[in-house]
Amino acid sequence: MGTQPELIVSIPPSETGAMTLDLRNRRFDLTATPLVMGILNVTPDSFSDGGDHADPRDACDRAMKMIEQGADIIDVGPESTRPGAAPVSAKQQIARAAGVIEAIRAANDSIPISIDTRLASVAEAAIHAGADMVNDVSALRDDEDMAGVIADAEVPVVLMHRRGSSTDMQRGGGPVYDDVIGEIAAFFHERMAHAVGQGISPEQIVFDPGIGFGKRVEHNLLILRHLDRLVAIGRPVLVGASRKSFIGAVLEIDEPKCRDQASLACAVMAVMSGAGILRVHDVRATAEAVRICQAVRRARADTAGE
Repeated sequence: MGTQPELIVSIPPSETGAMTLDLRNRRFDLTATPLVMGILNVTPDSFSDGGDHADPRDACDRAMKMIEQGADIIDVGPESTRPGAAPVSAKQQIARAAGVIEAIRAANDSIPISIDTRLASVAEAAIHAGADMVNDVSALRDDEDMAGVIADAEVPVVLMHRRGSSTDMQRGGGPVYDDVIGEIAAFFHERMAHAVGQGISPEQIVFDPGIGFGKRVEHNLLILRHLDRLVAIGRPVLVGASRKSFIGAVLEIDEPKCRDQASLACAVMAVMSGAGILRVHDVRATAEAVRICQAVRRARADTAGE
C-alpha cells in the first residue's frame, strides 16, 4: 500500500474544538455525541432489505420503530446504490420518497430526515416534503444542479467518496489504490472546495469515505483502521459499514441480515476513532453501543484529569 502521508488540515476547528451540525433547528455536537442514522430503503432492490418497506405505511411504521429504538436521523433511500444496481429516474424516486417523508414528518415533527439521492430534483422535492439533509453518494458530481439546491435550502450534505458508478465500481473486484486513505482525503478536500464555491456552508458538510463503494475488502478494512486520519480533516465523518459485503467476505457470511453482530463491531471501532454519524440497519444495538463508547470516553477523560 505504500507509506501514507500525513493529512494537511485546512479546515479550522471551532473555538471549542467540537464538530457540530445544524439539523431541524437544533445544533448537534457530533464530537461529544455521535448520531445514529437509521436506514430506511423504500426500494425493491436494495442489497439487504429491498422490498421490506416499499409500502409507504410500512416505511413510516419502520421509521417510528427506529426512532423508538434510538435513531437520531432517518435516511430515506429511493434508489439502490449497491454495486450493479440500475439507475432510477427522478420521477420514480420522488414517487417512492415524498409520501414517506410527509408521513414521517406528520407523525414526528422533530426527527431529522435525510434523503439519500444523487439527483437535484429529488432532493428538492424531498426537502419540500420535510427532509432536512441530503446524502449524496456522488458528492455533487452526478447532477450539476445539486449544489444549488442544497445551498438555497441551507441544509447539510453528506459528500461520499466513490470510484466509478453503481454499474461499474466493483468490476474486477474493485479499483486499485496506491494510498486509499490519502486519496480519499484528497477527494474530500477537493469536494469541500467545490461545495463551498457553490455556496454551501463548510459547517454543513459531512464526509463519508464510502465503504463498499469502489473499494476492495482490504481498502474497507484500512478505512476503519485509519478513520481517525479522515476525522482529522475537520468535518464530521459518516460511516456506513452496516451489513456490507466486506464483512461477508471476512466472515464468510453470505446473507446480509446475518452480519449485524459484525456490523456492530465496525460501528464501535468507528466511534472510538471519532466518527460523527453511523448509518445502520440495527438501530437499537448501535444506539446502545454508542452509549457505552461515550461512557468509556468520559471515563478516559475523567482519568486524564486526575
